[in-house]
Amino acid sequence: MSSPKARRRQRSTRLVVAVVLIVLAALAVAGAVLSGSWLLVTSAAVLGVVLGAGATRITHSELMLARQDAARDRAEQAQAYREITEVRTAEHARYDSDMTARLARQEDALIELERALGAAQRRAAEASRKLHAEARRAQAAETEGRSVAARLEEAEARAAETALRVSELEQELDVVKAELESWQTMPTRRHA
Repeated sequence: MSSPKARRRQRSTRLVVAVVLIVLAALAVAGAVLSGSWLLVTSAAVLGVVLGAGATRITHSELMLARQDAARDRAEQAQAYREITEVRTAEHARYDSDMTARLARQEDALIELERALGAAQRRAAEASRKLHAEARRAQAAETEGRSVAARLEEAEARAAETALRVSELEQELDVVKAELESWQTMPTRRHA
């Protein structure tokens, strides 16, 4: 296979040869017409037709070669595109499988997080229920404590009153004992 520069040079040479043949044919016909000889004009016309046919053949072969080269280039380009497409398809398949696996892992992680969130919400609800129950118990205990404190105050007040009354009764008892003693000592004075 020839290089692109060599093909261009060859095409250029072929086309130059074809142009030279046509110019020669034109000059031969013009020279024959100027000579005024019928035989020269006829032979120049035949020579012009032969040189024109040669130039046409050279141009035609150049055109066919250019078409073949263009078709070969298109085939090579199509093959290169096919290879690129295969590589890109393989890359896309790998990327697709990687992304599918990554998406599956993300979905699994999301499901795990949703489960953990649900469990945390259940634990939080249970803790909230326990907290409210404890708060109710604490409030009931506080109410009971206030009630007990009030009863204790009442009991202490009654105890204080009772202690005061006991003290008063002890004083009265002392007074009564003193009177009794005085009464007991008095009859002995009367009998004496």
